[in-house]
Amino acid sequence: MNLTDPISEVIQPVKVAAIMDAIERSEKIVITTHLSPDGDALGSSLALYHYLKGRGKQVRIIIPNSFPYFLKWMKGANEVEIYEYNPSAAQHILHHTDLIFALDYNIPKRTGDMGSALEASPAKKILIDHHLFPGNIFDITVSHPEISSTSELIFRLLFQAGKYDELTLAEAECIYCGMMTDTGGFTFNSSDPEIFEIISLLLRKKIDKDAIYSHVYNNYSEARFRLLGYTLSQRMQVYPDLHAALIYLSREDQSQFRFGKGDTEGFVNYPLSIKNIIFSTFIREDEGLIKLSFRSQLSFPCNEFAADFFNGGGHLNASGGEYYGTFEEALRIYADGLKAYESKLKQAINP
Repeated sequence: MNLTDPISEVIQPVKVAAIMDAIERSEKIVITTHLSPDGDALGSSLALYHYLKGRGKQVRIIIPNSFPYFLKWMKGANEVEIYEYNPSAAQHILHHTDLIFALDYNIPKRTGDMGSALEASPAKKILIDHHLFPGNIFDITVSHPEISSTSELIFRLLFQAGKYDELTLAEAECIYCGMMTDTGGFTFNSSDPEIFEIISLLLRKKIDKDAIYSHVYNNYSEARFRLLGYTLSQRMQVYPDLHAALIYLSREDQSQFRFGKGDTEGFVNYPLSIKNIIFSTFIREDEGLIKLSFRSQLSFPCNEFAADFFNGGGHLNASGGEYYGTFEEALRIYADGLKAYESKLKQAINP
């Protein structure tokens, strides 16, 4: 890499050209994300939204369900449309658009009930994502699991297309928010020096990184902290011999608090602060399914654990999964998985 040009061409130039051409040829464009969109899903979508709006396009963001309150500060967040609130209207929009962007998910199934409408749409479809195993319904696929976030990929797309000088403050703020949240404040999946080259370029757009951090991480509700205290004191199991910890919440547990969307964001990270714990799991009972989050340290592959036992995946040190069954079954499968991965856990901490 030439240090005078520190951002490498991760996305194939032919794909960059094809995406920009598809944008140029389209008037109506829809941006979509996965279920329960997080900071990266919203950040990448809003950054692309502002870019497209600035070029005179008719743009909609349609997400499967609502998103956390601490992400609503981003410019344009009030324009996001939620599929589950009006499915028939969203289906009509998806069917009568020219171009659909699928951001931060690899297969339509990860959009829940919206997936069938996505697949049925005759629109050209572009995937931009950083998860393993992309689906085959897309006309253009930009899939880079080695990249920290989809927001980083959106920056790289615009940078490689020669659009950096046109990047607005709003776009830069959204990109930074997505990169920050998907790396836990740049504490995991963030060892690539180019991430910090990108941050430098975003800072040149006058973003206030401290304010963005505060908007996200210093903007929680009182209920979240009471729920966190309950979770750590009453719903945490530590397995010192396996260097692992589990926290979990049933729907009954959550009903004791004024639980809101996003109130459990980041819970999975807390057990990693315990000495010699390198694998943390959070199991939460949601409506109709069990949601799982995994975090790890050192070389332990929590993405492999997620894939082997919970149809999940992600990065080496940060991944997720889902289970369609009872809460008790999910806890049992997790316990069985720990036993199966005992040697890998011990090897990771004592290589």
